[in-house]
Amino acid sequence: MSAFQHAGCFEVAAPFFAIRPELPGDVAAREALLDAAMGPGRTRKSSEALRRGRLPAHGLSLAAIAADSALVGTVRLWEIAAGTRGGAPVPALLLGPLAVDPGQHGAGIGGALMRHAIAEAARLGHGAILLVGDPEYYGRFGFSAAATGALAMPGPFEQRRLLALELQVGALAGATGRITATGRLQGNGALLEAAA
Repeated sequence: MSAFQHAGCFEVAAPFFAIRPELPGDVAAREALLDAAMGPGRTRKSSEALRRGRLPAHGLSLAAIAADSALVGTVRLWEIAAGTRGGAPVPALLLGPLAVDPGQHGAGIGGALMRHAIAEAARLGHGAILLVGDPEYYGRFGFSAAATGALAMPGPFEQRRLLALELQVGALAGATGRITATGRLQGNGALLEAAA
């Protein structure tokens, strides 16, 4: 007999997981997860052009870890300029990729990673987050195309899928032009920033 009157509900409950900073030892598992979740074409996306050769924003590489220590989700944010305003770059973050182990879809891992990433970016003082994704999914986290109509990615993209969330009111007001990478360059083959 179980100590819980309704212990049977745990048999169908989402598996337990924790979100923590990504560690250097996560790199191989993260790459395998991204391949499984996004397929071989993932490195040809316009967003990848902004990430290539750069390190993620400090403190904004997150991993979802299952109870058995397996990496089951990942999200990273990258420093960008969301075009310019008055001739000056508009600092922002680019979120992505967000990926969850295909066997764990529907367990709430992606949503938890999104909420954690947004909260951490706000805590660190960032003004806005952009991403390229489905408005039907990302709208629940406050993302919309309302502030991105005058912005462009460095390659092919669908304008309706270029979404933003202002963490500070007016952070993207008046931003126009092409989105460019501004983050730290990878040096000497470094794959990951220090987690702290």
